[in-house]
Amino acid sequence: MNMKTTSHVMPTYRRAPLQFVRGQGTWLETTQGEKYLDFAAGIGVSILGHGHPALLAALHEQAQSLWHTSNLFTIPAQEAVADKLCALSFAESVFFCNSGAEAVEGAIKAMRKYHASNKNESRQTIITFAGAFHGRTLATLAASNRAQAQDFGPVPEGFVQCAAFDLAEVAACIDAQTAGILLEPIQGEGGVSVAEPKFLAGLRALCDEHGILLALDEVQCGLGRTGALFAHEKAGITPDIMALAKGLGGGLPCGAVLASAAVGQVMQAGTHGSTFGGNPLAMAVAGTVLDIVARPDFLQHVQDVGLYLHQQLVGLMADYPDILLEIRGTGLMLGIQVQGASPDFVEALRGQKLLSVAAGNNVVRLLPPLNISQDEVRLALTAIRDACKIIKDESET
Repeated sequence: MNMKTTSHVMPTYRRAPLQFVRGQGTWLETTQGEKYLDFAAGIGVSILGHGHPALLAALHEQAQSLWHTSNLFTIPAQEAVADKLCALSFAESVFFCNSGAEAVEGAIKAMRKYHASNKNESRQTIITFAGAFHGRTLATLAASNRAQAQDFGPVPEGFVQCAAFDLAEVAACIDAQTAGILLEPIQGEGGVSVAEPKFLAGLRALCDEHGILLALDEVQCGLGRTGALFAHEKAGITPDIMALAKGLGGGLPCGAVLASAAVGQVMQAGTHGSTFGGNPLAMAVAGTVLDIVARPDFLQHVQDVGLYLHQQLVGLMADYPDILLEIRGTGLMLGIQVQGASPDFVEALRGQKLLSVAAGNNVVRLLPPLNISQDEVRLALTAIRDACKIIKDESET
């Protein structure tokens, strides 16, 4: 097959030279008929793999009747998915959008609006953390990595960043202008860095003490990825706001801002909106995703398979200590810190027909579909071992 020599698509991505045309379960197939084991899952999106029959059925049924009306009208499926999310979480209201960046933007607006509505207009500053990645809009970049926003004009103000998950440092940042704290319980892009339960509990206590809000970005680590439906559950806390996306649509664009009653009620008509958010197609799939992922037996499967994968990776690390430096994460959100640049190791794994995702701090993310089998995990482990062996042999020659 002839490949195009030029592209009219903006060159904003460093794309691998692969074109996938079909997928089934945990596998993707290229135009050349080569099959790859998918431990990237569209960057944690395809949490039920490719071509899941229940998602296909939900999408097909909805597609026969209605795709889009806009939020000028009541969308019954949106009401149903909001009911499910609130029944499964701390939340009492939900705003639907299309992506993780939009969900975090909505959370930022809700935090500031909450204080303004309560006559505390000066509370606008949000505390974030080094290594965070909250999206690529101007505000979410400012909340994450201000350097990446420098070339796009004035960088939005109102963010203070802590260098580490340190309660004393966070406490020192809180003042009369603080609106709240925003963090990922497990940083994905930043290198699968885990905020320990004790730290999350400490943040909740600081927020309660100072009358500020705790917002969690669970765009990547939520919806069963850690073996709990939401990552913060392991700390025994509840946030005031939570951003979701990625796996919520099972592959369709879908995001959500979940909020407590006190926060949600300040977001009245005109304060926020989305043309496509919560459309019937996305809601049909999202409702089905929740029905499957929230089952206790499904979450137990994620815990069991994730623990097996983690243990086996630790064993591989012992065999290749000069290549594999650390295993991070929990459930099926795992990271391998490698010697050298993580994109190089991602490429080595592609050579073994295994897909993965590069992250910061020389970490390679493993984000397979959550319904992956243990046999498929064994195939992935073989691919990782073979890649390590090739790298070691090349270094010795």
